[in-house]
Amino acid sequence: CQDVGRSAVVARTIAAARAGRVAVLVAYYIPNRDCGQYSLGGAPTAAAYRAWIDEFATALGDRGAYVIVEPDAVAQVVAGCTRVVANDRYALLAYAVDRLRRRPRTHVYLDAGNSGWIPEAWRLVDALKASGVACADGVALNVSNFQTNKASSTYGDQLSKDLAGKHYVIDTSRNGNGPYSGTDTWCNPPGRALGTPPTTRTDNPLLDAYLWIKRPGESDGACRGGPAAGQWWPSYALELARNAGP
Repeated sequence: CQDVGRSAVVARTIAAARAGRVAVLVAYYIPNRDCGQYSLGGAPTAAAYRAWIDEFATALGDRGAYVIVEPDAVAQVVAGCTRVVANDRYALLAYAVDRLRRRPRTHVYLDAGNSGWIPEAWRLVDALKASGVACADGVALNVSNFQTNKASSTYGDQLSKDLAGKHYVIDTSRNGNGPYSGTDTWCNPPGRALGTPPTTRTDNPLLDAYLWIKRPGESDGACRGGPAAGQWWPSYALELARNAGP
């Protein structure tokens, strides 16, 4: 989940359009990103973030895309991150949702964590509302995580009930074998597998798509022998593919 700059947005949406596809992009530049953990960084100020979002939105043009807004940003606050002022972060997220959803053919999903992190979905509702979910197409679930499709859709259905029927998408890039049962379950866990290939064909009217939001093979961080967060790790990519079977 690397932050995507303007030139990358233009290049990827054009390439997708030429191929008859729709790009999947991640806006990942919120100040105090990842609450200072492996993927720390982000914009230096709120003003810098708003300017970056404005450029991102402009770069989309009218080509359309699925845009996932700030993985973990809401759930980390709900979980107790003390590096940020909750209302300030929610205001920036609402700004991002508003600017992005104005672009034609762009589908905007505000990240809502995963079912294994904050099992009580209701705990996220007020934070998501404050972060502009009413203006989004819905929420994104399981980004960079390993929860099963069943667990994620159950979670998404519950959130939908609490959010006036909002839809959701699920990241299936690494959930083929479900979550790891050992320690450090989120960071490059062994034995995982590719999940459902990206598709908008689902059996649930609230579930808009299965997407590979996290690039399979992209490291979670310098754990279990992996490179820095966001770096390509070929051996892990191969393991995910092998474990997915034919």
